[in-house]
Amino acid sequence: MDITRRSFAAAGFGTLGAVLAAGLQGCAAQEDAYQGSASAGGSSQVIVAMNTGSEPAAGFDPLVAWGCGEHVHEPLIQSTLITTDENLEFAGDLATEYSCTEDGLTWTFKLRDDARFSDGEPLDADDVAFTVNAVIENPASEADLSMVDEAVAIDATTVELHLNKPFNALLYTLAVLGIVPEHAYGDDYGEHPIGSGRYLLERWDRGQQAIFAANPDYYGDAPLMERVVVVFMEEDAALAAVAAGEVDIAFTYATHAGQSFDGYELVSYATVDSRGISLPCDPSGGERASEDGLVYEVGNDVTCDIAVRRAINYAVDRDAVIEGVLSGYGKPAYSVSDGMPWSSDDMRVDLDRDAARALLDEAGWAEGEDGVREKDGVRASFEVWYSSDDSVRQAMANELANQLAEIGIEAQPRGGSWDEIYPHQYAQPVLWGWGSNSPIEVYALNYSTGWGNYAGYESDVVDGHLDDALARPEIADSYGDWKLAQWDGADGIAPQGAATWAWIANVDHLYFKRAGLSVAAQKPHPHGHGWSLVNNVDRWSWS
Repeated sequence: MDITRRSFAAAGFGTLGAVLAAGLQGCAAQEDAYQGSASAGGSSQVIVAMNTGSEPAAGFDPLVAWGCGEHVHEPLIQSTLITTDENLEFAGDLATEYSCTEDGLTWTFKLRDDARFSDGEPLDADDVAFTVNAVIENPASEADLSMVDEAVAIDATTVELHLNKPFNALLYTLAVLGIVPEHAYGDDYGEHPIGSGRYLLERWDRGQQAIFAANPDYYGDAPLMERVVVVFMEEDAALAAVAAGEVDIAFTYATHAGQSFDGYELVSYATVDSRGISLPCDPSGGERASEDGLVYEVGNDVTCDIAVRRAINYAVDRDAVIEGVLSGYGKPAYSVSDGMPWSSDDMRVDLDRDAARALLDEAGWAEGEDGVREKDGVRASFEVWYSSDDSVRQAMANELANQLAEIGIEAQPRGGSWDEIYPHQYAQPVLWGWGSNSPIEVYALNYSTGWGNYAGYESDVVDGHLDDALARPEIADSYGDWKLAQWDGADGIAPQGAATWAWIANVDHLYFKRAGLSVAAQKPHPHGHGWSLVNNVDRWSWS
């Protein structure tokens, strides 16, 4: 039996002036248009302020990290085989139809025949096969295609993907994997990308801005927004740019939500973007080697006690975090995928500090003279690392420390760069941000060999449920298996089970938006205050 794409439908639900002046020298013919881009309605141009972490270090190269990786988004410059709409339903882009064999090991995609790259060359199945195979062979790629052995072009408009195991969630990766030209791909592709998507990269000034222009040869509907200027700014600089009227829409955080600016409104978009701490499940003393040869310390003598992990989950006052840290712009989080079809109600845990204290008492964690519990000479104390350039995470880590002190656990907030954080990721709790419009992160964060299994929890039962989920011929039939991996009545990662994480809050994405700018219907934003905002920028307009 072949499976059509409809079978896989997911359930719905300094200042800028200086930057632009420096970046646009030599473009006098277009200077007036750029200077009017952040002006009154009627413009076909928009200026978007994104955080500096949104700038792709390797350029706009889908074979490395553009569109894929931690912060998934549509690649804009390149086309994808399929895409998702605002209801997260799959639809074709380059693919006019696709199917999967009953054993889940062979996917076949039929391609449209009118797509051309921006250099005029046609896009065909060889380019799709080249892209997929190049990702497989590239150890630096952030797109995970480890479940694919090979892509084969059958003819000019047919490509097959041969898998080494059933993995229906592959569709979610293909929805953001941009197709690159085999004939024009080279070491400098990221700086000078050739694509067949809605936009062309007009220029890129590293550390400052990227400018996109509508692709006149795009096979789909012509973009309404003809030029998109993306400027990369730190949090304070983005606010200053809004205050000066120099951008049309800019990211901000809940810590600044109380501010107001003439001509702008604060807008909030729903997300699947959760904050939570990983809770190492093994005692200290272990080591874990990475593929690049680094060796990480593994384990924590406090959080390895399941009673501690469960108590932490009971002790978190998520509503207080929402109000006190997020100014109400968010909702309590209980998993990495709350509200999605594969999320489980069994992940929910209510605030109950009496139950938390009882768990610790029963496990032998006695309160010391300073209020911090001890057991067998081990103080109930650990560090909670957070990214120091994120004001919300800093405030959240401090609030968490105050809350855990109520049950006799000392959580010491520790800010640092990610380079400083990563060496501790398997030994100390880290305040992570995760979330995706797919179940892939449920797998990655909880499978025994998952790349995001920072807790180090290994369970054949959980792995079995996750494998079953990925092997279902129809994605809708897999939702129950994803839920069983979280809690099946006896085993699972839920707070009443292994309690491998303590999820805290699902944060809304906030922006200051110029009045008169319509950003059209937004999909739920995955983790990352960046490119997901402009997934549909071709449909934006001014009034």
